[in-house]
Amino acid sequence: MIVALIAACEIGFWVLLAAGLAFRYLLRMPRTGLALLLCEPLLEVVLLVVTALDLKNGAEPNWTHGLAALYIGYTVGHGHRTVKWLDGHAAHRLGGAPKPLGPPRHGTARARHETMVWLGTLAGAAVATALLQLAIWYVGDPGRVTSLEDWRSTAWRIAGIHGLVALAYWIWPKKAPAGAPGADGTDRERVGR
Repeated sequence: MIVALIAACEIGFWVLLAAGLAFRYLLRMPRTGLALLLCEPLLEVVLLVVTALDLKNGAEPNWTHGLAALYIGYTVGHGHRTVKWLDGHAAHRLGGAPKPLGPPRHGTARARHETMVWLGTLAGAAVATALLQLAIWYVGDPGRVTSLEDWRSTAWRIAGIHGLVALAYWIWPKKAPAGAPGADGTDRERVGR
């Protein structure tokens, strides 16, 4: 049941996002579109409540509960940036705004960008860990929570691997081609067609 709810929340995320952007830019109803976009966190609240009720009703803590915590953590850590990125592209394609700037491609500017993305992963791991710890305390039986404890480790392994990738951009910064604009590491390209 939890896996189906995670899938429903993911589908709901994209449906609300598409509806919000359609209302903002196609139907020229920006306040309605914003209201729809602001409803997105409610999906995570629903997932959290259903997961807690599932545990309360005696469900055996398993991988589905851990996956729910990671999904909520990911949404907290990266959801805003995803919505902002898509909103910028919708504003360009549907609202006549200029093309949004893409991430820097070279040098320390790229390393800073990758570090900011990693901080979102770090925030997601912290949220997932907090939710998993609350679930462990809620279940209260050390023999039944091994799966939840494993998911805590998984969250931090993911954050660690992503951190190493971000660190690699600092250690081995990508260099701009000689004579190319932005060879100083400050380039940000307009993305799109």
